[in-house]
Amino acid sequence: MLFPAFLCLALFILFITPFFQGIFNFGGFFGAIVSGILSSAFFFWKDTILILNRIWDKPAGRIILSATAVLASAFAVYATIISVLMIRAARNSPTDEDTTLIVLGCKVKQGRPSRMLARRINTAYEFLSEHSEVKAIVSGGKGDDEIISEAQCMKDFLTSKGISTDRIFMEELSANTAQNFALSMKIISENDLCKGITIVTDGFHQLRASMIAKRYGITCRSLSVNTSWWLVPTYWIREWLAIGARIIMKND
Repeated sequence: MLFPAFLCLALFILFITPFFQGIFNFGGFFGAIVSGILSSAFFFWKDTILILNRIWDKPAGRIILSATAVLASAFAVYATIISVLMIRAARNSPTDEDTTLIVLGCKVKQGRPSRMLARRINTAYEFLSEHSEVKAIVSGGKGDDEIISEAQCMKDFLTSKGISTDRIFMEELSANTAQNFALSMKIISENDLCKGITIVTDGFHQLRASMIAKRYGITCRSLSVNTSWWLVPTYWIREWLAIGARIIMKND
């Protein structure tokens, strides 16, 4: 069982790598725990089988193992379905200029965009450059550890790249995705902007963002950002958990 053992070990390393970059979320912790357990189980396969057999010999152990197998299978089916929907949402691109971009904010570090936010800005810039009639709302408030709002950071970088200020509207009061949409829709209404919405965010985030947008009556398109490959597993699993929590608890 060396191949699956090393595969799970590689996944474990992949999941803990973001920790050393200061990126902590439930997706990383969940992936690290599961891959770590599976890696150990495969490396010590004979001992694992022996332990499982001993547990199975007891009635309570059979119930526990059977329940675990059912839950694991159900989660695998759920994760597969959600992943397919995430991929579809990420590829739901706008077809013309009849749209308003809503660029969702992300971390600002010392007044400059984080790696993830910079990619969102560049993606928005490319689309705005190619579609001169489109306007954008840059949406994101100011965190306690940020010296300027995420919206201000995005606007500064877009204008520095040559996008006219009259095409960029700032929403800098939001603290989460639900507020991004609620406050952005107010700006759209007040300024008579196109009500066809295109969300600019990372591909893994598009499905949950579109689910939240529907709460405000928004049917949206997606302009997806390519995330660094080594971050995708962590954030992808985080979305599984976040979407599941939203479905169960009816929250954002």
